[in-house]
Amino acid sequence: MLIEKRGTRLQVNVLPGEYYASDQPVTIRTLLGSCVAACLYDPVTKVIGMNHFLLSNRRYAQNIPIVLSEAGRYGIHAMELLINDMLKLGAQRKNLRAKAFGGGTIYLGSETKDNFFCVGDVNTRFIREFLKNDGIPLVAEDLGGERARVIQFVFEDYAVHVKKIAKTSASSLVREERQFWLKTIEKQEKSKLQTDMWK
Repeated sequence: MLIEKRGTRLQVNVLPGEYYASDQPVTIRTLLGSCVAACLYDPVTKVIGMNHFLLSNRRYAQNIPIVLSEAGRYGIHAMELLINDMLKLGAQRKNLRAKAFGGGTIYLGSETKDNFFCVGDVNTRFIREFLKNDGIPLVAEDLGGERARVIQFVFEDYAVHVKKIAKTSASSLVREERQFWLKTIEKQEKSKLQTDMWK
């Protein structure tokens, strides 16, 4: 996470796997491809937060809710970390509102067998299911499509500014997201192996 002072305010750059919450004036920024960012805010207590996550699994079932899958557990963890940080700053779950971004299909070239290129669709399914199940209204979204996005979430009015990036400019983002995805799968598989050993 990179935190910079811009004039009198902070700008926080959130990377994959990270989240940030604040009750002070701040702009939270991230770059999204297949990843999803949930921008949450409590307009009553004036607390905001954003996460940046990518569900990681080798296979995705079409016929079960994604929140019940192995990958869904990772997404739930990412959401709960953010929500819990916001609650510590005074937010109340009943007041939370959400805006969601990302979940693009931005790959260049042909698909591979490891399911990485369907991750954007799965992330989109997950965030909609999670918010619905948790009773958090999704008041705005810019999900799916074929372009990466830079988003900036502004504390004062809860606005999210979106800048779309051409596919040809997103090749390094695809590589970074794929590496993050594979690393997260590897961690999950090691954790599962250790858990199975103790059974």
